[in-house]
Amino acid sequence: MTEAQAISDIDTNTKQPELTFEEGLCQYMIENGRLKEEDLIRGERLYAETLSTSLVPLLVRLGLASERDVAASLSELMNLDVIKEKDYPETVAIETEFPIRFMRENLFVPIAEDADEIKVIMVYPSDEFTVKSIKMASQKDLQIKIGLPSEVENAIEKLFGSGRSAMGQIVEGLTDESAGDEEDVDHLRDLASEAPVIRLVNIIMQRAVEARASDIHVEPFENRLKVRYRIDGVLQEVESPPAPSTAAVISRIKIMAKLNIAERRLPQDGRIMLRVQGKELDLRVSTVPTSYGESVVMRILDRESIVFDFYQLGFTDRILEPFKKVLELPHGIMLVTGPTGSGKTTTLYTALGQLNTEERKIITVEDPVEYQLTGINQIQVKSSIGLDFTSALRAIVRQDPDVIMIGEMRDLETAKIAIQSALTGHLVLSTIHTNDASGGITRMLDMGVEDYLLTSTVNGILAQRLVRKLTQQTSQKEILTDDVVKRMGLDKLVKQDEYAFYKPVPSENNLTGYSGRMSILEFLEMSDPIRRLIMKHATSGEIQKQACKEGMMSIYEDGLLKCLDGRTSYEEILRVSQDG
Repeated sequence: MTEAQAISDIDTNTKQPELTFEEGLCQYMIENGRLKEEDLIRGERLYAETLSTSLVPLLVRLGLASERDVAASLSELMNLDVIKEKDYPETVAIETEFPIRFMRENLFVPIAEDADEIKVIMVYPSDEFTVKSIKMASQKDLQIKIGLPSEVENAIEKLFGSGRSAMGQIVEGLTDESAGDEEDVDHLRDLASEAPVIRLVNIIMQRAVEARASDIHVEPFENRLKVRYRIDGVLQEVESPPAPSTAAVISRIKIMAKLNIAERRLPQDGRIMLRVQGKELDLRVSTVPTSYGESVVMRILDRESIVFDFYQLGFTDRILEPFKKVLELPHGIMLVTGPTGSGKTTTLYTALGQLNTEERKIITVEDPVEYQLTGINQIQVKSSIGLDFTSALRAIVRQDPDVIMIGEMRDLETAKIAIQSALTGHLVLSTIHTNDASGGITRMLDMGVEDYLLTSTVNGILAQRLVRKLTQQTSQKEILTDDVVKRMGLDKLVKQDEYAFYKPVPSENNLTGYSGRMSILEFLEMSDPIRRLIMKHATSGEIQKQACKEGMMSIYEDGLLKCLDGRTSYEEILRVSQDG
């Protein structure tokens, strides 16, 4: 398809015959939610100030548009297929010769050729100059498929270059001498500012976003630098930069996070704000000194993809109804408990979203503030200047709030102020680290909180874990025998004609068979029998037993129901639950 034909297609869809192809493409992406109008305006301004020959590649390079979104839009407008990286050939036999520099500059790679036709993968098939050049060089008809820039660059290098990956190409300028003296701070700063190192760090971050990673781990060892992504709660190792680039890569990340690159003996925390694949990302950076250098972990917070919806988080009506009932009480304490990375903060943010009305003043004190919530006053803890949870809370209660959210109850002093706030008519939400809901009570008693204060302020405790969700289109159903149903007590949880669990089925597009995560939960609602047990300083096991007698469903049981619904697998429940 020629550019003129493509423009004609766009004209039909957009009713704007005066548009150029690129303008039509950008308009189409805006209409389909793949590009923001303000980002296009910003890109056009930079396009006018630079010598760039094309607007859309500039939008991709600036991170204002995702290369996948551009490819999908081109595919729909030009009626061309997008080829997946797994479908690229391992080798090619092409008679027509193209200079490798020409292929790199114009982002195309030939993959097959016969007597009448040549097949190529192009990033921008609307580029009429490149299309005409390929036809002229081959003297044959042209069949085009659309590819992503990074994948086409990899294919060019693999099929016609030295066989290096994109990361291998980037580091070709980095030699052993490039690392230099790691104690020379000025040299490290210069090295971290070089183009190869900048591109190296950018590609690590870009691939993490493409893989839907929640964390990036950059870990130096004696003879290598290891990079791992946490995807759906599980770490996976990926292609890593060479060992000589360790100091430069870590220094580059520290510079981006505005950390002190000269300080390598103490842990540091920072923050990086950037745009990748058209998304606004907030990266929380943490460094700690290890035997072979600084280990860096970057937590990726994607502001646009987070959804504060109880049902999408994994709540069911059986848990949501009592949870909301306690949430609507005018005063008292609501605790959310679970290990690190179990989604406690997201649950609290979702609860705050329910409470966030014009009639309520809500103040939070967090470390760190993960997401900005409109209409809520959020305070970032800064221990270095004396603004810790305790001092912030003392100031908060003088601000006449209705709802207070405390990021974490870490010590007795914080717990005492929270209890005092609850006793004086405030609703307090917070988190605490325990394995189950009943453990939250015993943890606060262990902190030194008086039992009578605990029973008069805590209204409910929610415990949660995160499990991976099955890709339901490919999951495999397995009917359970009657013996298994009775042994697991499934017939007591729910009555149905057939009981079945589901297993993940890996596919070419999804190597694990899972996609995304959700919560499995238990909610302990305070009752008079449980209050009496607390006054007797009963064990968490005794409190848990009483709560179950009153109708509480345990995390394990909630997980079993979600297994029966085909939302997750039994193996996932066993992985994160202490029961079973």
